[in-house]
Amino acid sequence: MRGPHNIWRLVRTGATLERTGAMRAILDAVDAPAPLRAGARVLGWPFKWLGDEGDPAQPPVVRALTALGPAYIKFGQILSTRPDVVGDDMARELRILQDKLPPFPLSVARHQIEAELGQPVDQIYAELSEPVAAASIAQVHKSRLRDSLEPVAVKVLRPGIERAFRKDIDAFYLAAGLIEILSPSSRRLHPREVVQHFEQTVLGELDLRLESAAASEYAANTADDAGFQLPQVKWNLSGRRVMTLGWAEGVPLGDNDALDAAGHDRVALSERVLQLFLNHALRDGFFHGDMHQGNLKVAPNGDIIALDFGIMGHIDEYTRRVYAEILYGFIRRDYKRVAEVHFEAGYVPADRDVDEFARALRAVGEPIFGMDATRISMGKLLSYLFEVTERFGMETRTELILLQRTMVVVEGVARSLNPKMNIWTVARPVVEDYIRQSIGPRAVAKDIAKTVRVLARFGPRTPGLVESALIRQAKPAPAEKQNLGTLRAIWLILGIMIGSFGGLLLAAGSPVLFQ
Repeated sequence: MRGPHNIWRLVRTGATLERTGAMRAILDAVDAPAPLRAGARVLGWPFKWLGDEGDPAQPPVVRALTALGPAYIKFGQILSTRPDVVGDDMARELRILQDKLPPFPLSVARHQIEAELGQPVDQIYAELSEPVAAASIAQVHKSRLRDSLEPVAVKVLRPGIERAFRKDIDAFYLAAGLIEILSPSSRRLHPREVVQHFEQTVLGELDLRLESAAASEYAANTADDAGFQLPQVKWNLSGRRVMTLGWAEGVPLGDNDALDAAGHDRVALSERVLQLFLNHALRDGFFHGDMHQGNLKVAPNGDIIALDFGIMGHIDEYTRRVYAEILYGFIRRDYKRVAEVHFEAGYVPADRDVDEFARALRAVGEPIFGMDATRISMGKLLSYLFEVTERFGMETRTELILLQRTMVVVEGVARSLNPKMNIWTVARPVVEDYIRQSIGPRAVAKDIAKTVRVLARFGPRTPGLVESALIRQAKPAPAEKQNLGTLRAIWLILGIMIGSFGGLLLAAGSPVLFQ
């Protein structure tokens, strides 16, 4: 339930950060200026006693986020992939949040499995281990199937997780409302819509049936991707709160020492993980939305294995083309074209100056090229980009939030493997290939073919549509409206004729449009 009572949740958040020492650690990590430090101290200290103490054995920030709940843990998981923003030490600490959280008892997991699958655990699995990984929403057990002895992973939701997330999300809605009231300029960022998008994403992650379906679709899309594999879902042993899938044996992608010991090429892995993500986002429009190190392994043969499909992103074809053109423009350092694409897509209000916007984008993009990635401050870059978007009145695109967030996460994962990796150099071949496939002459032919297919569906309805249009024209109407209606009727009839002709081409298997 959303309401003023959530003020307590927000106060407790600040108090917990102060009591655990996380507030100071965060301010130190981002090198906050003195006024901000003083303000945080003044606002946080009086309420310190209201905060949760957390587990004293954990580092301060991990301690605070774990005490605050699953939504905050998700935020920490993202920061764990950004050593260039929070520093190497804190990034290493935050990786604990990926899959090393305190588990719930095996007895509780067995009870949930039996309740969900309707059978005793011992009749389904030959064995069920203690938790091998525990994250913010679920934990995983290693097992073997009773009938085939095949090794499998059994994922079980945390008890009460739905209610815990509901509390966090309610507080976020209140915070978004307060931000809009106290800072009217922030409304262009649509804080409420951002929270709503986060809510929809999380609620989808809390139903493991949806995750099973996403894993199945993802596997079908990527079946031919070299160097990439996914575990197979066991549909008959999966439900809303339980998911069974094949066991993935490999080295965690975040363990550089283990990767080196196994003889894996970390530079090649860093490039592959980024290129795989771009391929899935641009080629398929369906991508893994939670690609942190805890959800990635490296198989003995060097393949990257993806796990945890609760958060998946979808982008329509038009948005993919816009995104690709923006990336391609940055890669070619054609900032005028990048600016024009923003205007054409409606991302920037039409009354702004395109040349001025292009110059602002140049100031964002130029520092990237010809530099060692270790010299680029992503925090400062993002800060400047935010200033640019504010100055030109760009509004938050809620449909791109997950894509943007995942891009940041994947870049962080890649750079943890190879700190000198340059995102633009690695992304270039993938983006160029997509441009050739989706924006060139072949793409135009495909678009025409799709249009003809749609028009062809109206073929059987042609007589009725024409008759209805003519009857409407026969009714008395002002001359101007009647003329306009006549033109519309003519265009409708022409469209139907074209659709019928297209249907004939399709029926005849014409090679003209599909070569």
